[in-house]
Amino acid sequence: MSEQTTGVHKWKCTVAYDGTAYAGFQRQPNAVTIQGELEAVLKRMHRHPVQVVGSGRTDAGVHARGQVIHFESSLALEENEWTKALNAQLPGDIRILRTEKVPASFHARYDVRGKEYRYFICNAPVHDPFVRQYSYHVPLPLDVTLMQEAGRLFEGTHDFTAFSSAKTEVADKVRTIDKLTLEVLPVGRGTQAEQAKPGFDREVVWPGWAHCPTAGGKPRAGQMITVICRGTGFLYHMVRIIVGTLIEVGKGKKSPADVERALKVKDRNLAGPTAPPEGLFLWRVFY
Repeated sequence: MSEQTTGVHKWKCTVAYDGTAYAGFQRQPNAVTIQGELEAVLKRMHRHPVQVVGSGRTDAGVHARGQVIHFESSLALEENEWTKALNAQLPGDIRILRTEKVPASFHARYDVRGKEYRYFICNAPVHDPFVRQYSYHVPLPLDVTLMQEAGRLFEGTHDFTAFSSAKTEVADKVRTIDKLTLEVLPVGRGTQAEQAKPGFDREVVWPGWAHCPTAGGKPRAGQMITVICRGTGFLYHMVRIIVGTLIEVGKGKKSPADVERALKVKDRNLAGPTAPPEGLFLWRVFY
């Protein structure tokens, strides 16, 4: 691998990270961030500061499967060499999935056409310790059918004032959600007879749930609910407030009509709470 210099080129990286130990994506003084870790590695390689530009911010504790960044460099490395060199120096909870040389006009933030977020809800009696950092635990059963009905109300172009944080800095809160769906994966250990059934291997097995028997002594199963939200742009905490509201609907504390009213009245008090960060993933960025 050669580190001699050439002309300046722009590079685009797709980045995955576990956000548990980080104060978010954006560089902050006296805090460990994803952007800060990326820039620290690039500074060591170049022996001078190199700016990393991301497609957008993620909050403390939020994860990414497909964050996108760009930076400029004169180092003579090929795409696969960049991926290997960066991963060799980054912490294990930040990985470069791929690197591409892009035109000088490309901008990781300003060229974004849409994003997809996914939020994972562990709806089971016991929160399995192996997924506790990547999902929000709701122990009581949720009415997924009602949640799906309420979720469809968010699709389209709306003023999302009721579903944004008071810290939102932008004045225009009109956004478009192209898709909001829920996927449900049944999970549970099951009995030996159930394990022998065709298709059982398609389930995810959560060992801890085997110790949550019902009154009849049969192990209780649960479900992993994935809220998939794709849109052209999002306000601060918007996805997490939407998810918090859908959970309230699933619990029976709110109805789809309440969601419709909150959108119409634009009152934050009519929406649900902000769901915690650990269940949220920036899944994909569209250009």
